Parts: sequence; structure tokens; C-alpha cells
Amino acid sequence: MTTWFITGCSTGFGRHIAEHLFDTGHRVVATARDTTRIADLASRGKVLPLELDVTDPAQVRAAVARAEEEFGGIDVLVNNAGSGYFAAVEESEPDAVRRMFDVNFFAATDVITAVLPGMRRRRSGVVVNLTSIGGLEGFEGVGHYCASKFALEGLSEALRKEVAPLGIGVMTVEPSAFRTEWAGSAAEPAGVIDDYAPTAGAARQAYRGSVGKQAGDPALAARALVRAVESPTPPQRLLLGNEAYDTALAKLDRMRAEFTAQESTARGVDAPA
Repeated sequence: MTTWFITGCSTGFGRHIAEHLFDTGHRVVATARDTTRIADLASRGKVLPLELDVTDPAQVRAAVARAEEEFGGIDVLVNNAGSGYFAAVEESEPDAVRRMFDVNFFAATDVITAVLPGMRRRRSGVVVNLTSIGGLEGFEGVGHYCASKFALEGLSEALRKEVAPLGIGVMTVEPSAFRTEWAGSAAEPAGVIDDYAPTAGAARQAYRGSVGKQAGDPALAARALVRAVESPTPPQRLLLGNEAYDTALAKLDRMRAEFTAQESTARGVDAPA
């Protein structure tokens, strides 16, 4: 039996992951800013519901300490809490962008930093960072959101190399569109620029119109994520959804073709040996 610490359990992926873990007999530390929204989970198994605003470093440290005191350690951290923002890059409001980065990137790093000492002592553990297919491919209308997820991808890649010798794994999860509240709750700017109506504006309308009709099933995604973590050879990156898989492979193909075409340029700028 393992102990999972999950952020953002009130809705979406976080709730579905927690529910699946309860059903399969794991211990779960389920966190949310408002614990009344996860009170129903407490009766379903070995669960510790904790109030947690991930943007408050003191709360993060206290929650991790409480989890370790209750269960003796954290085996798997799932950084799930996140927020969206629908705006062209030029339309974006700096304060809103910073708030989103606080949740999507800086809060995740704070939780990782709080959990790692225990994992290092035990020489075991897995850090799971939910990014997005928007962490591998930029999309119009969500440029800053993609930037926050690209940042978490880069951090995860470096962290993976740092902690692998200590027996700790790092996995990133890149979902495409799923039936969660993300598209309906994401903020947008007070003012828009008409020139971006065919690109960012159209994307914003499509995101709003997709709510409840997205292709992805978060319950199935939760099961796939748990299976991946528990597999003998967990993947470094877990693509979830047909769109995520197709988008990632198409980008790989484009990048390989572009890099191959410029090989002589790339190799021609090193100083002579």
C-alpha cells in the first residue's frame, strides 16, 4: 500500500485520481483550498483531507509535514492543481499571467521542494507533474498557459536527472482536452484586440464551447496514470488522449525535419579543435 499526495482534489483529474486510488486500496492525502468540497471523499478509504492553497508556501510545508506524520511518508506526489488563461500574448494582463504562473509553476516547485527531503531519506518516490499537451506544443489563445506548462516540463526534465541516482522518479503527464472544469473556469482578459479574432479569439470561443463535450474521459485518464506510475518501467512522459498523442508525434516529425535540414549550419559554428 502506497501513500499518494495529490493537489487540487476538489474537481477534475485530482478528484478522479483520488477516487480511483481509494477504490484500489491506497492511502491518499487529498488536498484542496476548500475542504468542504472533498469532505465526501473522507469516507471512501484511508484518506487525509487537508486544506491547501498551493500558492502559500507555509501551508504547503505544513500539509506535507502533516501527511508524513499521519502516514510515515509520501510515496507519490501528484502536482495536479492548475489554472488556465485564455488570451493572445499581446492581450494578456500581467497580473493575471503572474497569478497563473504562481499556481501552475511556482506552487508546483514549492510542493516538490517540500516533499523531496522525505523521498531522499527513503531513497524512493515518484514525482508526477501534470502539465498539458500545451507543455509540448504552443497553441494560439493560451500562450502564457503553454509557457507555464513548458516551464514545468523543463523543470521536470532537469529534476529527473538530479534525483534518479537517489531512487526517485519524475513523470510528466500531457493530457489533451478532457471533460473537466478547466475550459469553463479559465480567466480571460477584460479587453481583446480585433486583429486576433481569427486566431486567439476563435480559439477562446472553441475552448468555451467545448465544455462537457471534450473527447477525454478523466476517470479513464486517472486509471491510466496510476497504472503508469505502478508499472515496472514508468514512462518519463505520459501522453493522454488521441489529440495529445497525435500532436506530440507530429511535432517530433516537424522538429526532426527542420533540424536535419540545418545540420551543416549547426555543426559549422564550433571553434576548431
